[in-house]
Amino acid sequence: MAKKNFFQHENSLVESDDIGENTRIWAFSHILKRARIGKNCNICDHTFIESDVIVGNDVTIKCGVYLWEGIRIEDNVFIGPNATFTNDMRPRSKEYPEKFIETSIRKGASIGANATIIAGSTIGSHALIGAGSVVTSDIPAFAKAYGVPAKVKGFICACAKDLDFQGDTAKCSCGKIYKKKSERLIELQ
Repeated sequence: MAKKNFFQHENSLVESDDIGENTRIWAFSHILKRARIGKNCNICDHTFIESDVIVGNDVTIKCGVYLWEGIRIEDNVFIGPNATFTNDMRPRSKEYPEKFIETSIRKGASIGANATIIAGSTIGSHALIGAGSVVTSDIPAFAKAYGVPAKVKGFICACAKDLDFQGDTAKCSCGKIYKKKSERLIELQ
């Protein structure tokens, strides 16, 4: 039997063979076969990850998070405790679609505690979703969104500081410069 290159708590159940180096999987977590988990991830207590879920590198998944088929999480994402994901817009007991709806969380995004992410949504890179928010549509990169439903309330830098636009440009104290392309879209210069 090959030596594991990740930490698995004795009270977790890991059925997948595709777990990256230095990932930590804590108690009462269950990871199904064919789930793909990257390197240096931290998967906290009481989590569940179905097959056909892809988790990138350096991802933190806090307690009480369940990732259903079709969820795609890129590198450096933070998912707060009890964040909820869906993958079926018309669920029925014992009836399953041929393919579940894909939901994408882009690189560096953060999702606050108890946020709900509706199937088919894309959360852009480095976006920040406030605790308790309900995401019903795509959230652009670098957006700060919260509420029910979640609305874009501003923009943040990749370093997580608020951006203050003067006209169509914002310069963060960390040195990064952003250019506004529309009310909902900015790009890093």
